[in-house]
Amino acid sequence: MVSTRSRNGWVVWLTFVVGLLLSVSPLPQFMEVFRPMWLALLLAFWTLALPHKVGMTTAFVLGLAEDVLYGTLLGQNALVLTLITFLVLSLQQRLRMFPMWQQSLVILVIFGLAQLVQLWLSALTGNRLPTLALIWSAVISALLWPWISYGLRGLRLRLSIN
Repeated sequence: MVSTRSRNGWVVWLTFVVGLLLSVSPLPQFMEVFRPMWLALLLAFWTLALPHKVGMTTAFVLGLAEDVLYGTLLGQNALVLTLITFLVLSLQQRLRMFPMWQQSLVILVIFGLAQLVQLWLSALTGNRLPTLALIWSAVISALLWPWISYGLRGLRLRLSIN
């Protein structure tokens, strides 16, 4: 019987910690709407690469951590990240076959929907004035997707992460 032991799983969690740190790193006020969705990008990649290890539970836990870091309503980012993970898992087989530019378009749609849910939740709680400027972070994230994907794929192959 062949044993499939998890190898270098700590690297996945290290990338999530880096994503959390990048999510709260200071930016000038006018650039705040252009902040990429770092944690969502990393979560989407690892969900595509390791669907048996990274899933909806991981997304929920990371979303709760992001809620604590941002000081938002507990569960708001958890809901959004879980929605992103659900959509990526639903489209996983197709996304793997798409060329990179089509993957970026699908990521744009998924992240755009997630940002619209985030906007809706913010408007319901009264935390932020409703504005569609939040969509810019989905656009920036989709433009970063090829570089994040290629970089993490190289890291995964070099370290034999499974």
